[in-house]
Amino acid sequence: MAQIKADTLNLEESVIHINRVAKVVKGGRRFSFTALVAVGDRESTVGVGYGKAKEVPLAIQKAIDDARKNLFVVPKHGTTITHEVVGHFGAGRVVMRPASAGTGCIAGGGVRALLELGGVHDVLTKSLGTTNPINMVRAAEQGLRSLRRPEDIALQRGKTVNEVVGKVAAPKDEADAVAPDAAPAETAVSADTAAKTETATPDGE
Repeated sequence: MAQIKADTLNLEESVIHINRVAKVVKGGRRFSFTALVAVGDRESTVGVGYGKAKEVPLAIQKAIDDARKNLFVVPKHGTTITHEVVGHFGAGRVVMRPASAGTGCIAGGGVRALLELGGVHDVLTKSLGTTNPINMVRAAEQGLRSLRRPEDIALQRGKTVNEVVGKVAAPKDEADAVAPDAAPAETAVSADTAAKTETATPDGE
């Protein structure tokens, strides 16, 4: 898949997690900072980046640059995802299920920020296995990347999109063909009833 050019999009950034790390050397410990950042246009494009530096602002900038290089498009159906998916990363698992309009983004922490930046406003999620924010966000990212569009599945299976999503409508031609036949039948019944009534009237007198 071709790389998405970040310069052509109006991207927003969200700092998900900042951590101070230390490297033990002969003279003691050297401290530095790591940052996890998500960027997105709040429509369908989103990305996650990770940066490390001796100062927090520089670590955040590195993470933003990394996220802008790893953008991807989230397949959606309206304001929710196309189907249920489970994302895995390390010991973390994130279960994401489609939700009806108005449900809201039921997610916590960095997963919520990632989904909102990707334009997913109605979804149900559950985080399992770990509370590490980096693993949770990476698991959610992996799950979103594995989503598929109904059009792609229909093309692969040789079916229509309606058959894939389970919405098979009755053909209009068949309904139109049945309707004209019903009218003459009613007319014939009415004519027979009128004839019997006329025949029965003289006998009653």
